[in-house]
Amino acid sequence: MKKTSFFDFIVIDGDSATPKYLQLSSAIIKTIEQGKLKKNDLLPSINELSYKLEISRDTAEKGYKYLKNIGVINSVPGKGYYITNTEFKRKLKVFLLFNKLSSHKKIVYDAFIAALGDEVSVDFYIYNNDFTLFKKFLTNQKEDYSHYVIIPHFIEGEEYAQEIINTIPKEKLILLDKRIAGVEGEYAAAYENFEKNIYDALEQALSHLSKYHTLKIIFPDKSYFPKEILRGFHRFCQQYAFSHKVVSNISAEAIAEGEVFISLMEDDLVILIERIIGMKLKVGKDVGVISYNETPLKKIILNGITTISTDFKFMGTIAANLILDNSRRHVEVPFYYTKRASL
Repeated sequence: MKKTSFFDFIVIDGDSATPKYLQLSSAIIKTIEQGKLKKNDLLPSINELSYKLEISRDTAEKGYKYLKNIGVINSVPGKGYYITNTEFKRKLKVFLLFNKLSSHKKIVYDAFIAALGDEVSVDFYIYNNDFTLFKKFLTNQKEDYSHYVIIPHFIEGEEYAQEIINTIPKEKLILLDKRIAGVEGEYAAAYENFEKNIYDALEQALSHLSKYHTLKIIFPDKSYFPKEILRGFHRFCQQYAFSHKVVSNISAEAIAEGEVFISLMEDDLVILIERIIGMKLKVGKDVGVISYNETPLKKIILNGITTISTDFKFMGTIAANLILDNSRRHVEVPFYYTKRASL
């Protein structure tokens, strides 16, 4: 058995949200696929990996343990780790790009990974709704990915997103959560119909909204949420003769009995509830509260927060199925109204 100098081929990306142990194991597998590591080749020790790649010993050991569990490497006392299996080929390697981390995005991620299975490699990145970072990730990546799964939400610069997205081969593209105008060709998508969704959800809530006279939606000026949400909100309020208002800053907004607040952001929801309680008003009786996007915690807070939300588990699962089926379908993700005590 001969020792390889594989540090020329192994790179750990500090910007990636993919755990470093998975980056390490994926890089070793890729190097085997390229023929640069062969059966019986020795691998560096845990200490050497930790030193050369500037990762912890625990991370290095976890990466080797993962490879050992899937039968790629083995170890011999006194000799170290070595390659035992080169007769494999991963067919799918996915570039996954989320706009942000949140409780509901974790639901999407977990469902996506579970539905893909263990044999698919996923590199995970987050661009924090920043178009410049979004562009950097997509233009600077040099891997040969089988698929690109992208959630395209931006605070600014969305009008330029289609230029970047159109550089991706359409047979490799899956847009998640939102479709972007100007993206050409036949590609896959699992998307929300934002205007229709909020209109339909509020229509389902109509009997519960009838005890209130005013609907207010908290929509910050600098927001990545699509403007189609506001169109659906206005259309509903006009259709059913509700007084209504778009609130940009909940901290400064007057709160009165008979009003319902629809909160898009989790931080705004906290401020809203704190203010209602501080005014000695009762949530769900004096003031109604609806939160956008379901999360497990909202089932518990104040005996339950009413939500209007897409099915995030479905979204993640269908995105994985579009990859596995090599499909170009556009799938509208279900959207639900869930009545709880806050309304």
